[in-house]
Amino acid sequence: MRAAWYDRRGPAREVLVVGDTPDPHPGPGEVRIRLSRSGISPGDVKKRSGWQNSAMPFPRVIPHSDGVGIIDAVGPDVDDARIGLDVWCYGAQSYRPFGTAAEYTVVPSELTVPLPGDITPGIAAQAACLGIAGITGYRAVFADGPIDGLTVLVYGAAGGVGSIATQMAVHGGAHVIGVVRNPDQLDTVRDYGVTAALLDADPDITDQIRAVAPDGVHRIAEVDLAAHIDLNADIIATGAVISSYYSSNDRPQIPYWKLGFADTTLRLLGSDDFSPAVRTDAANELTRALLDGGLHIRVADQLPLDKIADAHEHLEHGTPGRVILHL
Repeated sequence: MRAAWYDRRGPAREVLVVGDTPDPHPGPGEVRIRLSRSGISPGDVKKRSGWQNSAMPFPRVIPHSDGVGIIDAVGPDVDDARIGLDVWCYGAQSYRPFGTAAEYTVVPSELTVPLPGDITPGIAAQAACLGIAGITGYRAVFADGPIDGLTVLVYGAAGGVGSIATQMAVHGGAHVIGVVRNPDQLDTVRDYGVTAALLDADPDITDQIRAVAPDGVHRIAEVDLAAHIDLNADIIATGAVISSYYSSNDRPQIPYWKLGFADTTLRLLGSDDFSPAVRTDAANELTRALLDGGLHIRVADQLPLDKIADAHEHLEHGTPGRVILHL
């Protein structure tokens, strides 16, 4: 099969190789997917670049955890009826060497989610982006139960994770405040149906949030815990939950007593390590929202496999929207 891989960490153009490698075969409990699209997430780029000086986990890595395709083979203990199903998958390269940047991938059967066979190419492309970003965004909003009628604040509301968290919060019946970095992102977030779209750098952002949520914010989906922890302590409701999936400082200082007297829950998220039940629930809810129109993912570009270095660079340079490989 044709695949992309790297045998060492480094810049995309220096380490990514495209070539031929043996077809994979499913083992017990696994399925093989003939892939049509491979989704790329910031986590895939960080793994390839050696973020935080992490070591190579395997001698060779086929990158990317998310993808869309058709199950064409199953291993022992998997029902043959799964063969021929259109699916999207997640976690293909989570603690595993071979992801979705290839014509075929093998994953545990439970990491695949059925799709209708008659979906449009546009929906299929979006489904290839649901895994890492979608499950993280969903978890950031819903980890502590239903949100109908609550006020939810999402930082980075136009980003890969944040845009999904924002739309799923609106879909779940919350009053949503979307915070963005750039003014040209405000209209995008307003189109999601938020109650308010605000600029992160606005010096009056605390007052603006209080005007929208005078009783405080109940849930916060946080893109940078260290950057916003003092602001969050000023605008949370009693019993609020702050769910963070990134921090620019891995040892951030926190205003302990402000958070403590507000009975705050601080939840730190790592998408590769969610429990199977959490991932399955999130995947199913994301799929339903995508198919019923409650969730839309902007796919900025679809590139062929041999342009994988370009795709990684687009993501690193902050191209608006998602970039996927079309296989």
